[in-house]
Amino acid sequence: MSPRRNRPQGGGLPAARAAEPSEPTERYGLERTETWQGEEWMVRQVGGFAAAKYYRCPGCDQEIPPGVPHVVAWRGDGGADDRRHWHKACWNARDRRSARLQRSRSAPRY
Repeated sequence: MSPRRNRPQGGGLPAARAAEPSEPTERYGLERTETWQGEEWMVRQVGGFAAAKYYRCPGCDQEIPPGVPHVVAWRGDGGADDRRHWHKACWNARDRRSARLQRSRSAPRY
Protein backbone atom coordinates (compact mmCIF):
# COMPACT_ATOMS: atom_id res chain seq x y z
CA MET A 1 0.00 0.00 0.00
CA SER A 2 1.38 3.42 -0.95
CA PRO A 3 1.24 6.50 1.30
CA ARG A 4 -1.64 8.92 1.03
CA ARG A 5 -1.18 12.03 -1.14
CA ASN A 6 -2.03 15.40 0.36
CA ARG A 7 -1.61 17.34 -2.86
CA PRO A 8 -4.44 18.14 -5.26
CA GLN A 9 -4.37 16.03 -8.41
CA GLY A 10 -5.40 18.83 -10.79
CA GLY A 11 -2.78 20.50 -12.96
CA GLY A 12 -4.52 23.89 -13.02
CA LEU A 13 -3.87 27.06 -11.11
CA PRO A 14 -4.33 27.22 -7.33
CA ALA A 15 -7.74 28.43 -6.21
CA ALA A 16 -6.42 31.86 -5.12
CA ARG A 17 -4.97 32.61 -8.57
CA ALA A 18 -7.92 31.17 -10.47
CA ALA A 19 -10.31 33.52 -8.62
CA GLU A 20 -8.31 36.65 -9.47
CA PRO A 21 -10.63 39.46 -10.61
CA SER A 22 -10.33 40.61 -14.19
CA GLU A 23 -11.67 44.16 -13.83
CA PRO A 24 -9.27 46.86 -12.56
CA THR A 25 -11.92 48.32 -10.25
CA GLU A 26 -12.32 44.94 -8.56
CA ARG A 27 -8.60 44.36 -8.43
CA TYR A 28 -7.66 47.52 -6.55
CA GLY A 29 -10.76 47.99 -4.44
CA LEU A 30 -13.09 50.91 -4.05
CA GLU A 31 -11.92 54.38 -3.22
CA ARG A 32 -13.27 56.18 -0.21
CA THR A 33 -12.74 59.67 1.15
CA GLU A 34 -11.37 60.30 4.63
CA THR A 35 -10.67 63.55 6.44
CA TRP A 36 -7.32 63.82 8.21
CA GLN A 37 -5.77 67.01 9.64
CA GLY A 38 -8.43 69.11 7.93
CA GLU A 39 -7.74 67.74 4.44
CA GLU A 40 -9.62 65.33 2.23
CA TRP A 41 -7.74 62.10 1.45
CA MET A 42 -8.62 59.45 -1.10
CA VAL A 43 -7.94 55.97 0.31
CA ARG A 44 -7.89 52.65 -1.53
CA GLN A 45 -7.28 49.13 -0.18
CA VAL A 46 -4.86 47.09 -2.31
CA GLY A 47 -5.06 43.32 -2.09
CA GLY A 48 -1.97 41.16 -1.87
CA PHE A 49 -2.33 39.80 -5.41
CA ALA A 50 -2.38 43.36 -6.82
CA ALA A 51 0.77 44.51 -5.00
CA ALA A 52 3.53 43.82 -7.50
CA LYS A 53 6.38 46.13 -6.42
CA TYR A 54 8.31 47.19 -3.35
CA TYR A 55 7.01 50.37 -1.70
CA ARG A 56 8.28 52.45 1.21
CA CYS A 57 5.69 53.11 3.94
CA PRO A 58 5.81 56.78 5.10
CA GLY A 59 4.42 55.79 8.51
CA CYS A 60 7.22 53.46 9.62
CA ASP A 61 9.81 53.99 6.82
CA GLN A 62 9.92 50.23 6.17
CA GLU A 63 9.47 48.45 2.85
CA ILE A 64 6.18 46.88 1.79
CA PRO A 65 7.18 43.77 -0.20
CA PRO A 66 5.19 42.48 -3.17
CA GLY A 67 2.18 40.37 -2.28
CA VAL A 68 1.38 42.19 0.99
CA PRO A 69 -2.03 43.89 1.25
CA HIS A 70 -1.74 47.60 2.04
CA VAL A 71 -3.42 51.01 1.70
CA VAL A 72 -2.82 53.66 -0.97
CA ALA A 73 -3.66 57.22 0.10
CA TRP A 74 -3.37 60.61 -1.59
CA ARG A 75 -4.80 64.08 -1.09
CA GLY A 76 -8.09 64.76 -2.80
CA ASP A 77 -6.55 67.55 -4.88
CA GLY A 78 -3.39 65.56 -5.68
CA GLY A 79 -2.56 63.43 -8.66
CA ALA A 80 -0.92 60.06 -9.30
CA ASP A 81 2.50 61.36 -8.20
CA ASP A 82 1.16 62.15 -4.72
CA ARG A 83 0.02 58.60 -3.93
CA ARG A 84 1.69 56.93 -0.94
CA HIS A 85 1.55 53.26 -0.02
CA TRP A 86 1.04 52.59 3.70
CA HIS A 87 0.83 49.45 5.81
CA LYS A 88 -2.75 49.12 7.05
CA ALA A 89 -1.64 49.41 10.69
CA CYS A 90 0.50 52.47 9.95
CA TRP A 91 -2.40 54.22 8.18
CA ASN A 92 -4.71 53.49 11.11
CA ALA A 93 -2.10 54.78 13.60
CA ARG A 94 -1.03 57.88 11.62
CA ASP A 95 -2.26 60.25 14.34
CA ARG A 96 -0.13 58.53 16.98
CA ARG A 97 3.07 58.47 14.91
CA SER A 98 5.62 61.24 14.62
CA ALA A 99 7.86 62.11 11.70
CA ARG A 100 11.04 60.68 13.24
CA LEU A 101 12.91 59.29 10.26
CA GLN A 102 16.12 57.58 11.30
CA ARG A 103 17.90 56.55 8.14
CA SER A 104 21.59 55.87 7.90
CA ARG A 105 23.67 58.09 5.64
CA SER A 106 23.91 55.48 2.92
CA ALA A 107 20.23 54.51 2.93
CA PRO A 108 18.24 55.15 -0.26
CA ARG A 109 15.77 58.05 -0.19
CA TYR A 110 12.59 56.91 -1.93
